[in-house]
Formats: sequence, structure tokens, C-alpha cells
Amino acid sequence: MISCTVLLALTVGCATSQTSTQNKESMLVAAGFKTITPKTAAQQQKLQKLPPGKVAMINKKGKTYYIFPDPAHNQAYVGGPKEYQEYRQLRTENKLANENLEIAEMNQDEAMEDWGAWGGWGAGWGPMGMGMGVGRF
Repeated sequence: MISCTVLLALTVGCATSQTSTQNKESMLVAAGFKTITPKTAAQQQKLQKLPPGKVAMINKKGKTYYIFPDPAHNQAYVGGPKEYQEYRQLRTENKLANENLEIAEMNQDEAMEDWGAWGGWGAGWGPMGMGMGVGRF
């Protein structure tokens, strides 16, 4: 039983991580980040050294760039300060939308608890009729 629980937790964790990464990539593209593919071995090594799952800031020739590595697809998402600010705004909006959805779901669950006072659906509710004795003599 414990091993099944652990396996389920790992499966959900991996799926959540993959969904989270895909969600970040979608937001980066929506914010104006460009997708680049390393063309040289040196570029490939730099891509591999970046922290996975995080946007890294680098300075090159006096300019600031933000890079999100995607080593699984041998690419990276690159943007400047303007794109990074847009990405942060999208993340904030997405977080608020997710929180609002969670609150709505919790409120719905609380509202459904009131149905218990009705004693459930009881006998007779189903495809054959509306209830015991209803419309019957």
C-alpha cells in the first residue's frame, strides 16, 4: 500500500513538473522570448550549464539577456528586460487565475456539502422514475 502511494506521488510529481515546464515555455513565447538552437559545441556546453527549469540572467557586451534552457529539445528561450518583465506579468496573472480557480473549486465543494442534509438521493431515484410513490397510486 505504501509503495503504491509513493509511486502515485512520483507519477503526479513528474507530470506536474512537465506541465509546469511546458506552461513556462508557453508564457515565455507569449512574452516575446525567441527560441534559439545552439550551433556550436561551445554554445551547447553553455546551454547544459544553465540551471534547469529556471530563467537565468546573463550580461553580454553590456546588454542583459534572460535565458530559459530546454536541453531536452536542444534549445533555449532568450529575451531581454522588456520580455522578462512581460513574462513576470504573465506568471503573476496565471498564478492569480489558478488561485481564483482553486477558491472557486473550494467554494463549490463547500456548497455541495449542504446536499447531505437531504439525506442523499435515496431509493427510487434513477432511470425508471423520479422517486418512490411520486405519480404512483
